[in-house]
Amino acid sequence: MAGRETDEVGGVLDPHSPDPPAWALMQAAEVVRRVDPENGGVLRRRRPTTVPVVSVSDRYLVGPLDLRAVEFPYLLEFVRCRFEQPPDMRQARLAGVEFRDCWLPGLQGRNLRSDNDLQFIGGTVIAGTLDLTDGEIHGTLVLSGTTLAPRTGPALHGDRLHLAGALLAPNLVARGEVRIPGLRSGGNLNFAGAHLDNPRGIAMNGNGLQVGGNLHLTPDPRTGTPFRCDGQLFLPSARVDSDFSLRGARLTPRTEHSRPVPPDDPFFDPNATLVADRSRVDGNVNLDRDFTSTGTVRIVNAHIGGSLRLSHARVDLSGGREPFAERPGPAPGPYPDRALHLDGTEVRGGIDARDARVAGQIRLVDVQVQGSVLFDRAVLSNRDGDAVEGRRFSVGGNLDGRSLLVFGSVLLPGAKVGANLDLRGSRLLAPGSYARDSSPKPSLDLRVSHIGRDLICADGDVPFAAHGEIRMRRAEILRETNFHGSHLGDGRNPVALNAFGIQTQELRLDVAGPPDGQVDLRHARCAFLADNEVFWQARGRIELEDFRYDALATPVELDDDAEVERRLRWLRHGMREVYRPGPYEQFAHMLRAAGNEEHAATALVEKQRRRYGALADGARLAAPGIRVWSWLQRWMVGYGYRPTRALAWLFGFLIAGTLWFSVIPVPHEANADDHLVWNPVLYTLDLLVPIVDFGHKNKWTVDGPSQWISAVFIALGWILATTVAAGITRMLRRSS
Repeated sequence: MAGRETDEVGGVLDPHSPDPPAWALMQAAEVVRRVDPENGGVLRRRRPTTVPVVSVSDRYLVGPLDLRAVEFPYLLEFVRCRFEQPPDMRQARLAGVEFRDCWLPGLQGRNLRSDNDLQFIGGTVIAGTLDLTDGEIHGTLVLSGTTLAPRTGPALHGDRLHLAGALLAPNLVARGEVRIPGLRSGGNLNFAGAHLDNPRGIAMNGNGLQVGGNLHLTPDPRTGTPFRCDGQLFLPSARVDSDFSLRGARLTPRTEHSRPVPPDDPFFDPNATLVADRSRVDGNVNLDRDFTSTGTVRIVNAHIGGSLRLSHARVDLSGGREPFAERPGPAPGPYPDRALHLDGTEVRGGIDARDARVAGQIRLVDVQVQGSVLFDRAVLSNRDGDAVEGRRFSVGGNLDGRSLLVFGSVLLPGAKVGANLDLRGSRLLAPGSYARDSSPKPSLDLRVSHIGRDLICADGDVPFAAHGEIRMRRAEILRETNFHGSHLGDGRNPVALNAFGIQTQELRLDVAGPPDGQVDLRHARCAFLADNEVFWQARGRIELEDFRYDALATPVELDDDAEVERRLRWLRHGMREVYRPGPYEQFAHMLRAAGNEEHAATALVEKQRRRYGALADGARLAAPGIRVWSWLQRWMVGYGYRPTRALAWLFGFLIAGTLWFSVIPVPHEANADDHLVWNPVLYTLDLLVPIVDFGHKNKWTVDGPSQWISAVFIALGWILATTVAAGITRMLRRSS
């Protein structure tokens, strides 16, 4: 080989054959003796300015290669060599070592110092542990295409290994634990296309490792071979100065656990494929582009300086049984393990999980995301359980789930969304149930949540549908709450929509089908209400007490009496004929605020009619009298809300009384000393108008039927007068 010392050999050695030819035998100690000038050692350089190289090719090295605690200022190069014993480089200070297409029974390199790269390349096989514990390499550790296959112990033992450069291990095959806790690397850790195979334990232990560049566990860019890991990736407290990428990786959990699931630790994930608790990544975390995991991906209390990317990822805990589609018949779920466990993690960018497929719970409790969260077209499955649990989940931008398909409950109580929560065209099916009493959980829980702009549960490519309750008690939506074209409830949960106490600017309830369950709008507040008749045909009662809205999206015209009657009919049907005064008063208040006094009076008359009906239903003996009194109040004075009708009745009674008292004989004067002229008009007017005295009622004495008619006129006068006074008082109160 030009530029270095080489061997004259009898052929090309196959280092992987256990039976080497006799011509290839060489004592390993001969490697050291070659650099001794007294033994005729001659060193050549690759270039005049580089360190001399000792190159050994096509040799079966017998006996120990003992470089322990040796300062060896030469580059060592082994090409197609096979070692009988593991080279001993403990506490050695070397210029650099390269093993190309070699076979080693292991390597002892504890506290090794290398001034240049340490390379195991070209198909090198290490059939024992590669021990680099506490080593220091002022270059790069290269394991490209290497196979680490120890019979016992870890494949790579690199605790506290310090690399000034990178760790390059593309297409590495490690049949045992890659143990690198506390590793410090000035550059990248690249395991592109590698296969870490330790299914009975931890495949990579990187507890507390520090990476000065990127951590790549990705497909090989030349062959497309994905990174595969059979066993657990254990990376708690890791520090990555740039991106942490598992793009396109294939992760399988270990088959045996180091400890049983503790009964007092509900947050332990026994089947985790990735554990990155308390890790800190300054760039992006990429779990996308066909990333696949059959166990839990756990990143708890971590810090991600960029974005968490999960687009087209697949986390499937079903063992391949999950259909990820809506179809009849039994399907797996709920799953005992979480699929994604991100509690307490801070993401300075966003979360992109578009087109993801997740079978198992996504846990987002106390997660903070400064950007947007995207779940468009994703399928999240944990049937009869919680598909998403995100208590106090905080999103700085949008939380989008357009055309999202969810099997299970989405629990986001106390969530904060800076902009829109958009679920248009989504389907929320198979919600879970509470363990304490087996009562159904909601499909979507937004209790006391805060949404900075719009909540959109409307139709998109398909209608929005939620088979369980939409629970949004005390939620605050600063702009629009939109249920346009949606289907709410399926009858298995008694409540379809629970919007108790929500506050929003515009509330759209123009649904596509009648809500299949109760609707609770008590204490809700909105500026505009958009609804349709279908909503009021809900199959459960609609609770409206103290529900306030300032205007309808489509105002009631002043001459549209039919619309008012139609809306009153909707109210009666929605409340299941149960009397509640508040909804009628609110409807009247809204009409009056729009200047529609006549229609407001119509609503209040209907309120009183329903009130007297409820009183009659509760009073068996007095029911007929109450119903008659209600009928008289309604037709005579409109329960006091139509005072002009009272004046009309007063004028009619005046005419009737005048006619009656005109045809009877002139009555006697009550005082014989008075000399009055009989006037039927003034006498009738004096009977009908209380308080005011026209000087006739007490001056004449009538008998027979006229006496009873006079008494009736006095009573009618008091009733009509008080009704007129009450109506005028209400008008004055409203005007003030």
